[in-house]
Amino acid sequence: MAKWTCVRSPYSCQDRSEREEPKCRQAVTGMYLFGGVSSSIQRERLKAEGMGTNENAVKFLNQDYEELKRECVESGRLFEDPCFPAVPQSLGFKELAPNSSKTRGVQWKRPTDLSDNPQFIVGGATRTDICQGALGDCWLLAAIASLTLNDRLLHRVVPHGQNFTDNYAGIFHLQFWQFGEWVDVVIDDRLPVKDGELMFVHSAEGNEFWSALLEKAYAKLNGSYEALSGGSTTEGFEDFTGGVAEMYELRKAPKDLHRIIAKALERGSLLGCSIDITSSMDMEAVTFKKLVKGHAYSVTGLKEVNYRGNRERLIRIRNPWGQVEWTGAWSDNSAEWNRIDPAEREELNTQMEDGEFWMSFQEFKRQFSRLEICNLTPDALSEDTQSFWNTIKFNGSWRKGSTAGGCRNSPNTFWINPQYKITLSEEDDDPDDAEVACSFLVALMQKDRRRFRKQGQDMHTIGFALYEVRSQFRGAQSVHLKKEFFLRHSSCARSETFINLREVSARLKLPPGEYLIVPSTFEPSKEADFVLRVFTEKQSETQEMDDEVSFSLEDEEEISEADIDDSFKTMFAQLSGEDMEISVHELKTILNRVVCKHRDLKTDGFSMESCRCMVNLMDKDGSARLGLIEFQILWTKIRKWLDIFRQFDLDKSGAMSSYEMRLAVESAGFKLNNKLHQILVARYSDGETIDFDNFVCCLVKLESMFKAFRELDRDGSGVAELNVCEWLYMTMCG
Repeated sequence: MAKWTCVRSPYSCQDRSEREEPKCRQAVTGMYLFGGVSSSIQRERLKAEGMGTNENAVKFLNQDYEELKRECVESGRLFEDPCFPAVPQSLGFKELAPNSSKTRGVQWKRPTDLSDNPQFIVGGATRTDICQGALGDCWLLAAIASLTLNDRLLHRVVPHGQNFTDNYAGIFHLQFWQFGEWVDVVIDDRLPVKDGELMFVHSAEGNEFWSALLEKAYAKLNGSYEALSGGSTTEGFEDFTGGVAEMYELRKAPKDLHRIIAKALERGSLLGCSIDITSSMDMEAVTFKKLVKGHAYSVTGLKEVNYRGNRERLIRIRNPWGQVEWTGAWSDNSAEWNRIDPAEREELNTQMEDGEFWMSFQEFKRQFSRLEICNLTPDALSEDTQSFWNTIKFNGSWRKGSTAGGCRNSPNTFWINPQYKITLSEEDDDPDDAEVACSFLVALMQKDRRRFRKQGQDMHTIGFALYEVRSQFRGAQSVHLKKEFFLRHSSCARSETFINLREVSARLKLPPGEYLIVPSTFEPSKEADFVLRVFTEKQSETQEMDDEVSFSLEDEEEISEADIDDSFKTMFAQLSGEDMEISVHELKTILNRVVCKHRDLKTDGFSMESCRCMVNLMDKDGSARLGLIEFQILWTKIRKWLDIFRQFDLDKSGAMSSYEMRLAVESAGFKLNNKLHQILVARYSDGETIDFDNFVCCLVKLESMFKAFRELDRDGSGVAELNVCEWLYMTMCG
């Protein structure tokens, strides 16, 4: 089996800065502070009610735009944002750090201080509204420029009705897509100014401020302005649309790239391109034909013209600087334009913006290094759009010891990664393509990694693999495929590389059938949350492959004292003392004496808490002590669990790894899903291993809770109802 390899990000401007912690920490019911099991349940309920859609966005840092604006209007004061204040720390932390040369002399001014007639948008948003300032965020500006080509998309990010006249209160709000949900970000309109000019993005119209306010809101979302320096255009594309991005290396572009671009433009997709640099000296270097290296451009059109008796394919590009244009063939006023029909020439050049130019498609592939496409979800497209992708989304996580299995290079753990099944039933109907196959996109995005840069962490190296689901598993839903499946079968498709980008995506074509998608980090035990999205040209079905929670406890035989042999009775009499019952303290002493004699077991001994759980499990009469029969049953269980522990301690280390424990728990009769395995590992493992006493405690707890549920599920429906007293009794005594 070939080893998989990983590569580092090819982007010269990929040095994204960490997300600063905002200064105000209010109670948030959105995506950022949900934690724990109960919060996860609450979050899913809010999502089911529509929270996180563009129409019902999560309030970032719990700031309500309408409420804050009303308070300001009623009090007659202008809004000052406590969560992103007009202070040096909001600018940055390194090159834009407080007291750095670039930030010395910076003032924060409102548009009303900078213009006699400030406007939010003048004559509609256009690509000339986005002129780059002193911040290296051309990737972001290229995405904003593409956004202006579609009013519907623009106003999902920039809500209508904002201005500097009607009830002006110095407060604005914008919306961004973040890892599966839309977030509403409130800002004040104080903007950084140096030497009388806006420091960062600005409009060619001196009194237009929508683009500067959008950049400020995005900076707040990411912690500071400097956090926006360096990035991939696809990040901006996705955060402005909720779409899914794909990337093509133009030196090895597919033969049908022009068809892919044409379909993308037809679907309203956003497109960007760039030229790689070979060293830091190349950054923003201008070639002799006036293309800028390491700079993000927008792709805005694709056309064919009659040229010298042949069809010539042309592509339209825009530089977000608004100047420095291509000077080669098909550039403004080049000789090629004189050899095509004047009507075609007029049609192609009437819609041109400053900084926009045409070039031949072949020259585009030679000059540029990379193309990025953001495919839009149906909710982002106009109602009359005939062509769109069908989309499915999953939120998942990699957790050390339970679901962070690494790539196929780690065959012992690869199978514990989350698994998702996609059913492709309808092949493409592209008349130009004779292949019977289904086209789809898979995109894997790791969440919130910028926020961890302060702690020295960065993007994980991520990727995914697809496997054909064999006949014995077709139609199966509640099956998490195990190690043996992946040892016997090779992947039928996968991401091109494992790479340290926020998102890895691939456009794939496979015959109709069922396929398993396994997302992973390159190395095992790397923790992160992720979003997995699948875009299909035709309808498809997708579901998470996870084991159904169930248990198969053997019915305990009714035994009497007569069934217990004399040697066990003698041992019990010696251990229990005069009262012939074993207390929690006595049970702790007994078990620890026994396990310390087993030299092959790693254990730090049973705790009082674990022994109390065992007594609660076996105590039939409520005495909080174990009689002879109760102790006999517990002793039999522990001996059975010891056999299972030894069986699954594959390396005979005296402790089980977390993935060995997963198999051992199932052997003991408990089938659990990924979330429950995460909880068990977090609760019972010591780092990455589980010793014998913790294994027993885990099984005791599982058996207690399953039995309690079975008693409460009186009609066998799989649903238990209980009042608050029953809930507290079960959780406090379990």
